[in-house]
Amino acid sequence: MIDIRPMTAADFERFWPTFHAIAEARQTYAYDPDLTLQQARHLWLELPLHTLVAEADGQLLGSYYLKANAAGPGNHVSNCGYMVTEAARGKGVARLMCEHSQQLARDNGFLAMQFNSVVASNEAAVALWQKLGFEIIGRLPKAYRHAQQGLVDCLVMYKWLTAAPAPSPLLISRKNIESIVSRPRRQPRS
Repeated sequence: MIDIRPMTAADFERFWPTFHAIAEARQTYAYDPDLTLQQARHLWLELPLHTLVAEADGQLLGSYYLKANAAGPGNHVSNCGYMVTEAARGKGVARLMCEHSQQLARDNGFLAMQFNSVVASNEAAVALWQKLGFEIIGRLPKAYRHAQQGLVDCLVMYKWLTAAPAPSPLLISRKNIESIVSRPRRQPRS
């Protein structure tokens, strides 16, 4: 059973090899590969509203953070980042964390979730986010320097998290009102 709980500073120490390997690979995240452990902890653990870990039987499987995507008038839209350990990839951990993050976002009053820069060549992530209801709403041409593929596009992905508003009652036209409330008209005499 996978447990998702708040990350501690000690958890980040265990998570650091995964964070560092992902940043260093330069395939999915735009983090400087030379970030120190302290800088990475500040970005991943201290700045976000929430940072959580996924683990099973004490084994760290991944982590995600939740924060507002923007300040002020844009703070109703959340943003998340997810990282999964190499050993746990392809086992549903990212899906579970994304589903968990959407509920946590709702619980924190967010109305939507936006991923600002999904590397387009990360096809597994793009496909998963689409399965979970995220739409591609923008493409940033050649916005990421991929270690193997060179300049690749990034995608902006978005999902409205609340139920759609109830449809407004249908408006009744004047003609329909007259047919409902008016007396039958007299037929002209011939």
